[in-house]
Amino acid sequence: MRGSDQGDGSLFSYVDLEQRVRPDHPLRVIREIANASLKALSADFDALYSAFGRESIPPERLVRALLLQAFYSIRSERQLVERIEYDLLFRWFVGLGIDEAVWDATTFTKNRDRLLDGDVAAKFLSAVLWQSRVKRLLSSEHFSVDGTLIEAWASPKSFKPKDGSGKPPGPGRNGERDFHGERRTNETHASTTDPDARLARKGRGKEARLSFMGHALMENRNGLIVGAVATRASGHAERLAAIALIEPHAERPQPITLGGDKNYDTNDFVMELRERAVTPHVAQNDTNRRSAIDGRTTRHPGYAISMRIRKRIEEAFGWAKTVAGLRKMRHRGLPKVDWQFTLAMTAYNLIRLPKLLADPA
Repeated sequence: MRGSDQGDGSLFSYVDLEQRVRPDHPLRVIREIANASLKALSADFDALYSAFGRESIPPERLVRALLLQAFYSIRSERQLVERIEYDLLFRWFVGLGIDEAVWDATTFTKNRDRLLDGDVAAKFLSAVLWQSRVKRLLSSEHFSVDGTLIEAWASPKSFKPKDGSGKPPGPGRNGERDFHGERRTNETHASTTDPDARLARKGRGKEARLSFMGHALMENRNGLIVGAVATRASGHAERLAAIALIEPHAERPQPITLGGDKNYDTNDFVMELRERAVTPHVAQNDTNRRSAIDGRTTRHPGYAISMRIRKRIEEAFGWAKTVAGLRKMRHRGLPKVDWQFTLAMTAYNLIRLPKLLADPA
């Protein structure tokens, strides 16, 4: 029998939001882990807010909303607020009742900026990893590190000489600018839109763009990110960030290993790792030079295993750029870029945890 297309609106709804989300939905596990981690940060949130005045958006709801933005590839916070307004799944995950009013996009943005002062993204990542059922998935002996270029939210036209010289742009709000024959370097030029951005390129023959660098430390057992940071783009940024990320895990009685690509094969970097009782499992760069990694390291079976596993960190970067919206930054300034990158790496962990907890490797 054909069903009727006549709509019969109801004045009241007696179905709870909890019942509208199926029991095996992956967001249930993610929300449970996120809530436990945010509860552990309650004291940090208290320090960011005054004890007097009008109540603002709860920081827990802000973070859960930003996680949804990464999970569902929502391009802007204005679209995110609109989606929360009519999507019951989003309301349930964020913690809004079906009749509660959703915040204005501008209010959401201003309250989100408050979280930058407390380094909440890095603490949230640590809180997720310190939960007992997540901690047992992590390796404490074998790690991999890598870096990636992230395009800044700044136009090449904003990259102008620091001394104020240079040709003026064409007429109009976004006038044409001819760069042919002009030598532009980070020493002589800076972006007027985002001074923290640096001109960088992925390799020879590639175009140079205003960028930041994102760095991540991955444990090798299940490929979860255990450390993340964003820096200004430079030739030494990858190795400096790698030392900072591995430092909390180094200098233990049991030696640990750190895998990396050819960019990490330098004498200084290898020496720094060995001084910290870290075995450098980095790819050998012996093109017209002598590698800092010799047969004492490459002869062990673990070296070959590290070379295969280290490539999994590229999956995290690929997910962050194609799904979480980090192909081009939505914010300006290194603190905001670092915050957004770290939160994206946390979201990557959370999106993988339901499967890992159900069937751990």
